[in-house]
Amino acid sequence: MKSMRFLFSFLLLLAVISGRAARVDTVLVKSPSMSKEVKVVYVLPERAIAGKPQACPVVYLLHGYGGNAKTWIGTKPELPEIADAKGIIFVCPDGKNSWYWDSPKNPSYRYETFISSELVNYTDTHYATIPDKGARAITGLSMGGHGALWNAIRHKDVFGAAGSTSGGVDIRPFPQNWEMKTQLGEFAANKSVWDAHTVINQIDKIENGGLALIIDCGESDFFLDVNKELHQRLLANKIDHDFITRPGAHNGKYWNNSIDYQILFFSKFFAKKK
Repeated sequence: MKSMRFLFSFLLLLAVISGRAARVDTVLVKSPSMSKEVKVVYVLPERAIAGKPQACPVVYLLHGYGGNAKTWIGTKPELPEIADAKGIIFVCPDGKNSWYWDSPKNPSYRYETFISSELVNYTDTHYATIPDKGARAITGLSMGGHGALWNAIRHKDVFGAAGSTSGGVDIRPFPQNWEMKTQLGEFAANKSVWDAHTVINQIDKIENGGLALIIDCGESDFFLDVNKELHQRLLANKIDHDFITRPGAHNGKYWNNSIDYQILFFSKFFAKKK
């Protein structure tokens, strides 16, 4: 009889423990600036959705060209477990192939406004966040790496930390690629626009200590040279940052590994700001 009661108690405890887990929500977030709804995947740690939710820091994850709101959960299926372990909310918006600019050529593509204003406001309103830049980071892969740095540098009042993994941090060597000319116009006729919309030319907008930065790229990545150049410009401007290269190419295997280091970097940043 005692053994039966023990077994029942054990199974009940196991059920309670297994029921405590991160939740993945897919929602449509209204963008007034674009007059449309944008699909966003939220990965919510158990502590942010419990009976008495605890406010958590937030990491915004931006996908690359050809991706969507589900790219990151596909690239890193462990995100729910990481969310629970770290107590971090992950937000993964669908940025189309926008490069996360407010396009000077296409008024229906205002993804800078959406990411850095509308989405942040929605997230802080609807979820248990810490609504402060000291608890808010943004990163992304490839096109999303460019978008994360673009938005963070231009909105330092919103984001306290930013990263890029395999990021297209200087777009100008690739004028025919990835629909960028759809957003900026042809490179030859719009060089000043391209100059103004590339991350590597935004460095003068930040001061040392104003934004925690982590940048990485694989040694076999076609974006390696522009990432090394960004690193050199940050050094020249005496901007502290983490810069990492490791074996790897421009693919999901690399990003599945690299995002772990970026999340660790952001976790340490959040801990310092408490």
